[in-house]
Amino acid sequence: MLEDRTTAASSATVWPAAYPQGYAVVDVETTGLARDDRIISAAVYRLDARGEVEDHWYTLVDPQRDPGPVWIHGLTSEALRGAPLFPDVAEEFAARLDGRVLVAHNAVFDWQMIAREYARARREAPVRQRLCTIALAKALELPLPNHKLESLAAHFGVVQQRAHHALDDARVLAEAFRPSLLAAAAGGVRLPLHECRPLTEWSDRPAPRIGPQAGYGGYRQTGWRPSRKRPACPYPNPGRYEEGKRLKQGMRVAFSGDTSVERDLLEDRATEAGLHVATSLSRLTSLLVTNDPDSGTSKAVKARQYGTPVVDEAAFGQLLGDVEPADG
Repeated sequence: MLEDRTTAASSATVWPAAYPQGYAVVDVETTGLARDDRIISAAVYRLDARGEVEDHWYTLVDPQRDPGPVWIHGLTSEALRGAPLFPDVAEEFAARLDGRVLVAHNAVFDWQMIAREYARARREAPVRQRLCTIALAKALELPLPNHKLESLAAHFGVVQQRAHHALDDARVLAEAFRPSLLAAAAGGVRLPLHECRPLTEWSDRPAPRIGPQAGYGGYRQTGWRPSRKRPACPYPNPGRYEEGKRLKQGMRVAFSGDTSVERDLLEDRATEAGLHVATSLSRLTSLLVTNDPDSGTSKAVKARQYGTPVVDEAAFGQLLGDVEPADG
């Protein structure tokens, strides 16, 4: 029934010319959430410009390590034994992503996991833009109790069969994305697209030893890049940022949520400009940078409580181009 309604509505909708011409709805299951974790299964539903399904693809991936939270994704070491390594599926995966907007639920996570796997394989993922269905649901002001995939699915009458199975999660998301896309087109809503910059550097490090099943907290969260300790900011904090004025060296800047530029790169640029990059938000924070100020993250909530100024990533990029020197 949902398909019949959306098909009829789609044919009557004047489609915005600026909308993308194709989408790759993606879900990946992983060994955990840290930067050194690995993909163990991946699924892609390719959709045309109007959200119609063209085809789908699914693969298991041998992570060459403990599979992590089996109680969530159900993939044991035995189930993954004999599965292809990521380099073995990289070309087919890339063909499914090429020229399309990557669509995922919490897209920054899926994109970063995919980008890191390609970096390990000394390749680049052919993705230039991503779209997060959480951000789209917020832009559409959907009356959801929360932004979990099951809530989005229930809103559109999509039935989940195997939660946390990459192929079924991708199917569910594809079926929920189509009416979301239609609603956005009908309402003239700008799609929340973010730029994706493939990773081009990689540092090998010993993989966690394969052993008893472990949870998300069972591995050292060391990251794919060599660890870097930022030098202390040499300038005193001049206070809060004021709208319409310049940033000033020494200001404390915090970041929250999804960004189009890798977070490390944004923080590096801020540090190089003489700003203090804060890992948490307090009354002393000069500015919060976030593309979703209404989110429920702890930093966004505290920013609202403290009245901390907030700007999005694009505005922050402009401000970085003209930072006022510190006094003296």
